[in-house]
Amino acid sequence: MTAIPTTSPRRGVAKGGKAIYGAPLGILMLEARFPRIHGDMGNGGTWPFPVLYRVVRGASPEKVVLNGANGLLDAFLEAAADLVSLGAEAITTNCGFLSLFQKELAAHVCVPVATSSLMQVPWVQAMLPPGQRVGLVTVSGSSLTPRHLEAVGVPLDIPMEGTESGREFFRVLIKAEKDDMDVDLAEQDVVEAAQRLVARHPEVGAIVLECTNMPPYAAAVQRATGRPVYDIYSMITYFHAGIRPRDFAIR
Repeated sequence: MTAIPTTSPRRGVAKGGKAIYGAPLGILMLEARFPRIHGDMGNGGTWPFPVLYRVVRGASPEKVVLNGANGLLDAFLEAAADLVSLGAEAITTNCGFLSLFQKELAAHVCVPVATSSLMQVPWVQAMLPPGQRVGLVTVSGSSLTPRHLEAVGVPLDIPMEGTESGREFFRVLIKAEKDDMDVDLAEQDVVEAAQRLVARHPEVGAIVLECTNMPPYAAAVQRATGRPVYDIYSMITYFHAGIRPRDFAIR
């Protein structure tokens, strides 16, 4: 007859030192009022794992995208440090234009930092056949400067297309002309930008979406262009897999 254990197995010593547990990824958010639909980086339901959010007050999309995030570095450094003090083990941001702060943020918080979807470009380029290139779809092609690209190792001659000429995406997200958004029109703006990109640059073999609000439209872009599409969702799920790798221990 098998004996029934009368005590629970030992669980070892639990390590302390944090305020919040079980959410190792911290996301620095811009201050905005447009809808964060499912798939948007700022919608908690987008992620298959828990995350910590911190809104950086005063960091509007217009200031970050159109004005080069001038005067905002200290606010982002403070917010990132706050997330780490709460328990974040890695930091990301919800604007691709914050590639400008990649080195400063990583040095300040001393944990892994991935500021921008643009960081995927060298990796995606390495996967493509000879003669093909990565192309970018960005919320604002006229505002994405060599400084943004150089900060994360993106070639300065990369083909890119923006959404400034669209009817909805740019004016709601960047110009903040209204709080509501016509999702179908926003998707059309992003898809049409991608179509212009591949029409002008048929050598584009894969597309990276710079804007962190574009993942809801990635599948539509892939269908419309026939190219693989990478965005902040693909990058951050990869990023998170490194800080919380799946445990394949034999059981």
